[in-house]
Amino acid sequence: MVDWQGWQRSWDRQQEWYLPDREERFRVMLDAVEALVGDKPRVLDLACGTGSISGRLLRRFPGAVSTGVDLDPALLAIARGTFVDEQRVSFVTADLTDPAWAERLPYDSYDAVLTATALHWLTADALGTLYGRLATLVRPGGVFLNADHMPDASTPRITEAERAFTRARQARERGEGVQDWAQWWQAVAAAPELAELAAERFRLIGDPTTGDHSEGQAPSAGWHLETLRSAGFAEARLAWTSLTDSVVLALR
Repeated sequence: MVDWQGWQRSWDRQQEWYLPDREERFRVMLDAVEALVGDKPRVLDLACGTGSISGRLLRRFPGAVSTGVDLDPALLAIARGTFVDEQRVSFVTADLTDPAWAERLPYDSYDAVLTATALHWLTADALGTLYGRLATLVRPGGVFLNADHMPDASTPRITEAERAFTRARQARERGEGVQDWAQWWQAVAAAPELAELAAERFRLIGDPTTGDHSEGQAPSAGWHLETLRSAGFAEARLAWTSLTDSVVLALR
């Protein structure tokens, strides 16, 4: 029997190597969901990966339902295996750059759309288009929350100090055996239950075993807020921020 929970834990630990405050940003996101749409939300877990947001959502809100959408077949296999007996969550395979991706979803609208550390893989143009589509998926009064890398180019000395601090922490943790992005994917590619799906992922999206995690374009928080307002959201603001990342909150 495949230990899907073990894969889920290893994914969480690998992500925490990059994001030691990961649980804090999840808490802030779920606080905002409860404050703005209540404790029984219908949620779209966007670019869901292994279902990290869905798992925390369902533990906090027993009356919630979640749809996870992603393109990565290996991560979706871990998600489906983890939640195989959970009736409140379903998973959909779709490419967010496909204009028709939302047609695969089981609902026409959602109380909340949540995503974390995923959309920086998109180009700015593709992300702007996606924000426009989300403005039609989030119901009036609903919310969108995106936690991601949102660097500030106006503070280069602060940025460099943070990078040095982070490199030192990561070096200590790597010495304790923590896997980075490339090492985690190497383990996935070597696992009999995931090897074929990993190879498919490498063909579709790229091979992550050849180097470290990339930040992609990573627009600033200000860019996200302006783009969300232009896309049709009534209000947009920062909900949380660190030296490198932010959570942007947009209200329909």
